[in-house]
Amino acid sequence: MTGLTTHILDTASGKPASGVKIQLYKLCRKNVPENENNRTINKPHGMDEKTHLAGEKTQSVVKKLLVETKSNQDGRTEKPLLDEKAMEKGQYELHFFTAAYFLNQGAKLDNPPFLDEITIRFSIADNTAHYHVPLLVSPWSYSTYRGS
Repeated sequence: MTGLTTHILDTASGKPASGVKIQLYKLCRKNVPENENNRTINKPHGMDEKTHLAGEKTQSVVKKLLVETKSNQDGRTEKPLLDEKAMEKGQYELHFFTAAYFLNQGAKLDNPPFLDEITIRFSIADNTAHYHVPLLVSPWSYSTYRGS
């Protein structure tokens, strides 16, 4: 099986989290001319400020929304987030809107909630493989891993 899937488990209740809004973005990097506005904000990892300031260009990240859906009664999506035709190598972000879910479950959350929207940034290196990104979540913590 090739594609990208997810599964959300509510660790506070011990049940799948249904009705959680999920967004999948693909991240694209593009070179932009350096100016005062992006000089230090977008410096590449591992470069000190002097090295970066001497460069002609810096990189900007553009996010492209690919999918917006909700988790079903099993805490999964009805279909893969990416099927085998849509799988591409690259960097992605999954956004899980968990505060709304916990409020609907009757949880008492701070205002603003400690965890409102959880973002998981990951990469797909093999577009012929299956990538499963589970989220184990409570109102105060979360964990993820590359599942099978």
